[in-house]
Amino acid sequence: MSKIAIIDSGVGGLSIYQAIKKELPEQDYLFVSDNQAFPYGTKPAEQLKTRVFEIVERVIQQFNPDLLVIACNTASTVVLPLLREHFSLPIVGVVPAIKPAAKQSKTKKIGLLATPATINRSYTDELIQEFASDCEVIRVGSSRLVEIAEDKLAGRAVNTEQITEILEPFIEAEELDSIVLACTHFPLLNKEIESILEVNSHSIKLVDSGQGIANRVVQLCDSLSKSESDAGHNSSIAVFTDLDALGEPFIEQIHKLGFKETLELS
Repeated sequence: MSKIAIIDSGVGGLSIYQAIKKELPEQDYLFVSDNQAFPYGTKPAEQLKTRVFEIVERVIQQFNPDLLVIACNTASTVVLPLLREHFSLPIVGVVPAIKPAAKQSKTKKIGLLATPATINRSYTDELIQEFASDCEVIRVGSSRLVEIAEDKLAGRAVNTEQITEILEPFIEAEELDSIVLACTHFPLLNKEIESILEVNSHSIKLVDSGQGIANRVVQLCDSLSKSESDAGHNSSIAVFTDLDALGEPFIEQIHKLGFKETLELS
C-alpha cells in the first residue's frame, strides 16, 4: 500500500484525488491544500516555483509520502523539473487534456477553459501546436471560476449567472463539441457547467486530466508496492497551511470525502 500526496493551493486537487481513489480505493491519501497561498494560478512563475518547492519539502519531511501529485496545471508547468531534480520520489504533474480532446473531437473545434496564467503560458501553445494543430481552439481564461468552485465546497451558493457569463464564448461558438477543463478546480463544477450548456442547447463533452493522472498513478503504485512502499492503514488525511481560515461547513465536506483528520502543515 502506498501513501499518495496530492498538492494544490485550494480544493482543485480534490478532483484529482477522486479520480485516483476511484482506481485505487485502498491506498493512503494525503490531500495538501496550500490555502495560505491560494490561488496558485495568479502567482508569477518564480514566486510560484519557490512556494511549491517549499511546500513539497515540508510535506516530505512531515509525512514521507511514496508518491506526489502536483494537482495544479499552472504549478506543474513551472516547477516539475525543479522538484524532480531535488527529490527522489515519483512526482506526477497535471497538464491540460488537449491531446485527448483533440483526438475525440468530430468537428475539430474545441474549447480551452483555464486560469489566465495557463491560457497565456507558452507551454499551452506548445501543447496545442503538437496535439491540436488541426483544431480551432477557443480559449477562455477565468480566475473567478476557481473561486466559485471553492465556494461550492465551502457550502456557499454557486453563482450560475457568473458561470454562464464565463462560458459565453463557448455557448456562442458553432460546432464546438469539446471543452478542456484545464484547471483542477473546474471538474468540481461539472454538473453546473453541463446544466448551463444543456439549457443553451449545446451537447459538449467536458474533458479533464483526472483519468489520465489516475492511470499514471496506478502504474507507479504497481512498481512501488513491489519494492519501496511500507504497508499502510487505509487512512486519508487533509492538510492545510492555514487551518484557522477554514469554516466548519468546509471541514464537514472534507470529512464527507473520506478524510479522517484535518491538520495544519508544520
